[in-house]
Amino acid sequence: MTMSGFAALLPRPVSAEAAPGTCPWPAPVQVRTAPDLPAEGYRLHITPDGVTLEAAGAAGEFYGRQTLRQLAGPDAFRAASIHNGPSELPCGTVTDHPRFAWRGCLYDVSRHFRTKAEVLRFVDLLAAHKMNVLNLHLTDDQGWRIETPEFPRLASVGGWRKSSMAGRHDGPERDGRPHGGYYTVDDLREIVAYAASRAVTVVPEVDIPGHARAAITAYPDLGPASDVPWEVWTSWGISTSLLDPSESTLDFFRKVFDHVLDIFPSPVIALGGDEVPGVTAAHHRFVRAIAGHLVARGRTPMGWDEVLDGGDLPAMVIGVWQDRERASLAWKGGHEVVFCPEDGVYLDHRQSDHPDEPIPVGYLQDLEHFYGFEPESGPRVRGVQAQLWSEHLDTVRRTDYAAFPRLSAFAEVAWSSGPRDYAEFLPRLREHHLPRLDALGVEYRPLDGPHPWQTRPDAPGRPR
Repeated sequence: MTMSGFAALLPRPVSAEAAPGTCPWPAPVQVRTAPDLPAEGYRLHITPDGVTLEAAGAAGEFYGRQTLRQLAGPDAFRAASIHNGPSELPCGTVTDHPRFAWRGCLYDVSRHFRTKAEVLRFVDLLAAHKMNVLNLHLTDDQGWRIETPEFPRLASVGGWRKSSMAGRHDGPERDGRPHGGYYTVDDLREIVAYAASRAVTVVPEVDIPGHARAAITAYPDLGPASDVPWEVWTSWGISTSLLDPSESTLDFFRKVFDHVLDIFPSPVIALGGDEVPGVTAAHHRFVRAIAGHLVARGRTPMGWDEVLDGGDLPAMVIGVWQDRERASLAWKGGHEVVFCPEDGVYLDHRQSDHPDEPIPVGYLQDLEHFYGFEPESGPRVRGVQAQLWSEHLDTVRRTDYAAFPRLSAFAEVAWSSGPRDYAEFLPRLREHHLPRLDALGVEYRPLDGPHPWQTRPDAPGRPR
């Protein structure tokens, strides 16, 4: 390979200086600790005699190896090589470290369940892009995905629904197909360990006090009195079914969160708190109590920016999704911020206004829009996060289409410092990174629009 190997890297590194010659690959990699590098940073020295990888720690070493993987060419991303003999790396020095400490993606496995193998595959895709947080949305109105031995009905009853809405509409039509699934405790521990070995932290989310109909269906005493039996919701949107903010419900969820803490070692635990129609002071107290419980257990609670309306919260991580003014409110309250605006980084939103765009919902957010996302920086900005809500993503193929290559663009926003130029990024993506995604088997959206089999004429959308 020539200097084009360094120019093809994605995310773009802090610096890459070419040197004469090439290095046969594969080759031994000498790893050294480099305390002078920033957290998660690495430095590669590639010479004709071999490779030296200096790293600030385990994460930096992992990211350095990901860079070597890219330099080796798309074949390095296949499950098995299809080329005989060694390849070559360009000689030179790459110095690199991330822009943000939190480079996340929310993965909604509640609206549409993803198997353990599918979650592990998504972890691999995040890691290949040097992203380091998987915010796993495990509970919602449409399904509960955590085996909870003390409360088995959460999974056995709350873990499936009778049917689902196809697309987005106001009518009663449903697809008539039962949908469900949940992760055993051992499954979740495996996901956590697998992710950790790839420098990814799994941040679990149990959503309270709204988005809780699956839990209420399993244990009706958690919700308001009802004249009809509760059912796991088959619609999309915002349910008005809220938890009853009583002491007994609070005690129930303290036990649920204790169970979650036992599985997930993440320093941050997400409690939701978004979209609570008819919220009362009692609901705000409920959120504060759970947040305080997490702090007492040595963790930092994370909530969506609506939790700020209740006030008097312990120090939290706030996911700012509504508007950037909410970030100022968070900072005034002493909180850190992760930027994840709905009009900026929602991967389930439509990618074009073309009539073939499948299930076009939300705001128009094309590839250039994602690459142009510019969050604020500062000491209380922990990082950024893309959102992959799954109401309209019922298969991994649909998830691939929605996520990529926009998530590749987002990864560069999260990792790379300095000015960005879409005119430079686009050919780098097309010529060098899409072949890597092809090798990984990612069924991304083509740059010129969906393949015929990626369209969904059977399912209406609702653009904004």
